[in-house]
Amino acid sequence: MSNLILGPTFEEMLHPNTIAPDIRRRALEMKIKDPLDPINLFNITWRDGNNNIYYHVIPKELTGVDANIVVLYGKDFPSGSHKVGAAYSVLIEKQMFSEVDPSVHTLVWPSTGNYGIGGAWVGCRMNFDSVVVLPAEMSKERFQQIESYGARIIKTPGSESNVKEIYDETHRLRQDPKVRILNQFEAMGNYRFHYYVTGNTIVELAGVLKAQGIGNGKVAAFVSAMGSAGTIAAGDRLKQVWHDHKIVGLEPIQCPTLYWNGYGSHDIQGIGDKHVTWIHNVMNMDALMCIDDIECKKGLQLLTEEAGWNTLIKRFGVPEASVQKMATIFGISGVCNVLGAIKTAKFYGLGKNDVIVTICTDAIDRYHSVMADMTARFGKMDEAEATARVHIFLDQKLDWIKEGTRDTRRQWHNLKYFSWVEQQGKTVEELDAQLSPEWWIKHQEMIGEIDTKLKAARG
Repeated sequence: MSNLILGPTFEEMLHPNTIAPDIRRRALEMKIKDPLDPINLFNITWRDGNNNIYYHVIPKELTGVDANIVVLYGKDFPSGSHKVGAAYSVLIEKQMFSEVDPSVHTLVWPSTGNYGIGGAWVGCRMNFDSVVVLPAEMSKERFQQIESYGARIIKTPGSESNVKEIYDETHRLRQDPKVRILNQFEAMGNYRFHYYVTGNTIVELAGVLKAQGIGNGKVAAFVSAMGSAGTIAAGDRLKQVWHDHKIVGLEPIQCPTLYWNGYGSHDIQGIGDKHVTWIHNVMNMDALMCIDDIECKKGLQLLTEEAGWNTLIKRFGVPEASVQKMATIFGISGVCNVLGAIKTAKFYGLGKNDVIVTICTDAIDRYHSVMADMTARFGKMDEAEATARVHIFLDQKLDWIKEGTRDTRRQWHNLKYFSWVEQQGKTVEELDAQLSPEWWIKHQEMIGEIDTKLKAARG
C-alpha cells in the first residue's frame, strides 16, 4: 500500500502546534490557495493558524439566560464542517489496521449530510474511490458539494430520518467484496475523534474563557443534538474531568425517537435519524430534550438575513460584531443546539458563573435553498417578524424534557437492539457489553495505539 496518503494523529488534531512546522506551514498556506490539496488533512482541528480555538460566546441579549452559552463552530474545518474530522478518523483507523487499500477498495459513506460531505472530501484526498449514500430530500447544496470533491452519490428515498433506507442500500453494496462501508453510526473512530479532540478542546476552552472573566473554569453542561451521536461523545471526556457535568442530548419534536419511541420526518438536517446509534453512550446521558424544527429554521433565518440583523442590533441591543459573526457560523442544527442550551440553562438553574458548551456543525452556505423555501412558505421576513423570532430564543419553554434516570437510560440502550441486533448483525452479547463503562474506556484507550501506528507508518 505504497500509495497511502496519511494525515494527522489524534494528538495533532487536538494540538496542531505539535505538527512538524514545515507541514503545518504548508497546510495553512494551501487552506487558502487550494482547499482540495491533501496537505489540508493537517487542518482538521478546532484551532486556527495561531492556535486559537474556533468559538463564540452567544450574547445574553439573545439567549435571555444568565449562564454563558458558548459554541464551537465547524465552518473553518476542511469541507466546512467538523464532521470531516470524524470521517478522517474512521478512515485512518481502518488504514492503520489494514482494513482498506486505495488500490483495491471503494469506500461507501452512509450519511444524511455533513459526514457524507466530509467522507467525499477525505476519501478522495486519500486516493480512494468514494460513494456517498444520501437521502434524496437533503438540501441541494449537499449534493453539489459532494460531487465537487470527486465522489459519486447514491440517493435513497426520504429525508433526514430515513436512515433505514440508507442501511438497506449499504447492505446491497456490501455484497461486492471490493466495497468497504464506513458507517458513522457504528464506527468507533467517530466516537474517538469527538471524545479526544472535541472533548479535550472544550476542556482547554474552559480555561481560556475563565482568563477572560467568563465562567469558573468548568463546563457545567455539554449540549448536542444526535445524528450519528459522534459529537455528543465529547461529553464523556468532560464528565471524566468534572464529575458533576451534565450531558444533554437533543432530538427534533417531529421525530422523538429516544423521547418516546417516536418517529416522523423533520428538517433539522444532520440530526434525528430515527434510531439509537451504536456509538452513542446513552448510559452517560443526563437529559434528553426535543426542539421544534420550524423554530430552528426560523431562528437561522433571523441570524442570517438583514431584517434579523437590524432587529437584533437596534431593538435588542445585540453587539453588531456578534451579529456579524453569528451570521457566518450557524446552520440549522447549530440553532437547534443553542435552543437546547437555553433550555438546559433554565432546567438546571445555571447562572452567571456557569458555562454551557455546544456546537455549530456547519454554516448557512448549505442552507440557502432551505431559506428560500422558508421565504416562499412564510413570506419575506420583515423586522416585525424578526422581533417575533427573537422570542424563539428568549422564550424557550421547559417542555419536552426527559431526565436520564436509571430506567430511561436502560430504555434508550434497549432501543439499540432493533437496529443493531435485528437488522445489522450485532449480537446480544455485544450490545449488553455496552452497559459497562469499561467497554467505553477500552475504546478511549485505543487512541494512543492508533497514534503510535500512524507515526510509524509516516516514518
